Amino acid sequence: MITAIARTARRQLNLATCHQLKQAGIPAATISGRSRRGGPWQRLLPRVYLLQTGPPDTRQRALSAVLYAAHPAADPLSGSTAALTGGAALALLGIRDAPPEPLDVLVRAPRSPAAAGRVRPCSTSRWPATIHISGVPSARPIRAAADFAARTDDADLVRSVLANVVQGGWCHPHDLHAELRAGLAAAGLPAPLWNARLHGRDGAFLASPDAYWPEEGVALEIDSAEYHYTRDAWQATLYRRLRLESRGVLVASTTPGLLHDRPADVIAALRALLVLGAARPAPPEVTTRGHAQLELPLPPA
Repeated sequence: MITAIARTARRQLNLATCHQLKQAGIPAATISGRSRRGGPWQRLLPRVYLLQTGPPDTRQRALSAVLYAAHPAADPLSGSTAALTGGAALALLGIRDAPPEPLDVLVRAPRSPAAAGRVRPCSTSRWPATIHISGVPSARPIRAAADFAARTDDADLVRSVLANVVQGGWCHPHDLHAELRAGLAAAGLPAPLWNARLHGRDGAFLASPDAYWPEEGVALEIDSAEYHYTRDAWQATLYRRLRLESRGVLVASTTPGLLHDRPADVIAALRALLVLGAARPAPPEVTTRGHAQLELPLPPA
């Protein structure tokens, strides 16, 4: 029993789950007793214990989040059911300005554990390739950076961290841009035109939505709160949409946070608009220029 616990502690930075401890033959009453105030263990999260008296370091806090989110029956170090992502993963890599908390953890769908303390599980069906960073199963830097951007409201911090990821050689800007779009790519939607410049029949510029489906006349706009702090900026956004809608374009609007946290809702809205658009002629007053088209689905991250 002691040997099994020691082996688990060595593998997992002196951490263990309740499931692992019970498998090693430790009764629930013993676990509870040892983790009381002043005892030799500490309960860091529900069902996750630190097998030491001293405070946890950054690596132990990060791994405890993965242990909490991983499937109880799986090896939590395999990265098959839970992996650190976002700023916490980038901080372990030493990316400047990346915050070590909150602890964002990807969880393989359909599981969706509740948030606990500073741990924010995110259920996803787009499972990434994983690596180990300082002993912690983590998403690759490109996915961690994209997840950080999608879940962070501080635009200046996002720009700084993403710049440091690129400058540190962890990914190319084009790869990062593709990763930020890949949440849509995994949904099986028709291939859109990315960042197309839409013009009216008279050649006047109308808008450049993030994605555009020309045959259906559907546009997707991903608006960050960063650009809507003022009344004038918000009105400019509304006027741009009115220009599109007045020419028959169906516009779906979202934010990076909604696209990350509620992708099913965004995709459902797009599917509904694409069905409506397919049942009518494409808008005759809109032409596209300067776009890039990526085939869907993109290679898995």
